[in-house]
Amino acid sequence: MKLVAGIEESFAASGNELLVGDIPATRLVREFGTPLFVYDQQIMHRQWERLRAAFPNFAIYYSVKANPNFNLLTFFLAQGAGLEIASAGELYLAREAGCPPDRLFFAGPGKTPAELELAIKQGVGEIHAESLLELARIASIGVRLDCRVPVAIRVNPEADAQGGAMRMGGRPAPFGVDEELLEVAIEFAASQPTIDFRGIHLFTGTQILDAEVLLAQYRKGLEIGKRAAQRIGRPIHSLDFGGGLGVPYFASDQGLDMARLANGIAELEAQINTDSSFAGTRLIIEPGRYLIAEAGVYLTTVLDVKTSRGKKFVILDGGMNHHLAASGNLGQTIKKNFPMAFANKWRRPDDEVVEIVGPLCTPLDTLGRSVQLPCPEPGDVLAVFQSGAYARTASPLGFLSHPSPPEVMVDGKRGWLIRQRGVPADYGRDMEPSDVLAQVGGAND
Repeated sequence: MKLVAGIEESFAASGNELLVGDIPATRLVREFGTPLFVYDQQIMHRQWERLRAAFPNFAIYYSVKANPNFNLLTFFLAQGAGLEIASAGELYLAREAGCPPDRLFFAGPGKTPAELELAIKQGVGEIHAESLLELARIASIGVRLDCRVPVAIRVNPEADAQGGAMRMGGRPAPFGVDEELLEVAIEFAASQPTIDFRGIHLFTGTQILDAEVLLAQYRKGLEIGKRAAQRIGRPIHSLDFGGGLGVPYFASDQGLDMARLANGIAELEAQINTDSSFAGTRLIIEPGRYLIAEAGVYLTTVLDVKTSRGKKFVILDGGMNHHLAASGNLGQTIKKNFPMAFANKWRRPDDEVVEIVGPLCTPLDTLGRSVQLPCPEPGDVLAVFQSGAYARTASPLGFLSHPSPPEVMVDGKRGWLIRQRGVPADYGRDMEPSDVLAQVGGAND
């Protein structure tokens, strides 16, 4: 199968054997079983350094929703990141990982009053309000707790700052305050003695691979930030440009031109430095996918190979219950195949066209359609790349009650477990994971 740009830069091979870091994938499978997620820490570090080089004067906040594993959070915190959270559960994970509350932002369209109160009591650095009602709730909680709450307003900009695989701003949306209502929202926030209005959070799109689209969005963010500063008569404290930086998933994708992006950011910073509206303003980005997607590989074992009415089906021990995005059921209009290859047949010729399916009782459980691969056999190990973000964490792990896949971190020649294989909570009775796994462990456990 033709792999997307960057895969062979990130992953090497020894003979016919895929390496994750310096460890053969089949060795990881023997030790930890399948299905299995593996993350290469060296790739995570590379992505962090690329981002830091392109945005040298920006604060970087890792978006926890991309992958909330505790060990990933501690890694990015150690690099100097803050964390962007979207629930009380993510707040708990962030605090457990050692994130100081003032390095947390709390966004999301459906924060409950209880979550808002918890975040305020914890001293979260900023709450990013998504509506006038949410602003009113925050103000009311501030009165009750006798405190002033740091708040930014998330803005759904008009349609002149759009782009990306999943366009999100510029249209009716549950996210953020529409740009045309921003002045009303700022006026209300500024009128509340318990709200400390801090700034703007730009909400546009995700999975953007065109540096020019990102730069156009950032210029729009500067325009909105300047209007906000003029409205309150002082510079805003923070301007959050959001995330949106994409990674190549499909054969036609080209990776984001980070050199062009860096040049554009330098031009924007020069503009900012001469504008008194941004004196002392903290510039922020909050990527998730860009930092972790390329570091992740999903490994799953071939259980069966069968032909049905002229089509050859490769049946795996893992599927959409672990990797909904790869099945095309997480936002794809037309199913495209994630990059995948047999980890134990890396250099073998792709001489068969096959359908790649999981073990679930639904035709939706298809990870690959008409995939060119070496001749498949039971016991082969399939590697699905670009699996670090919105994979395990965005999947219906309880569907058919298969054990949930473990996660492993690799750094060079070292590999260690960072999440055990687990059982769904809805088994319906108290049961230790080991009791179940003794009976239904991974294919190679």
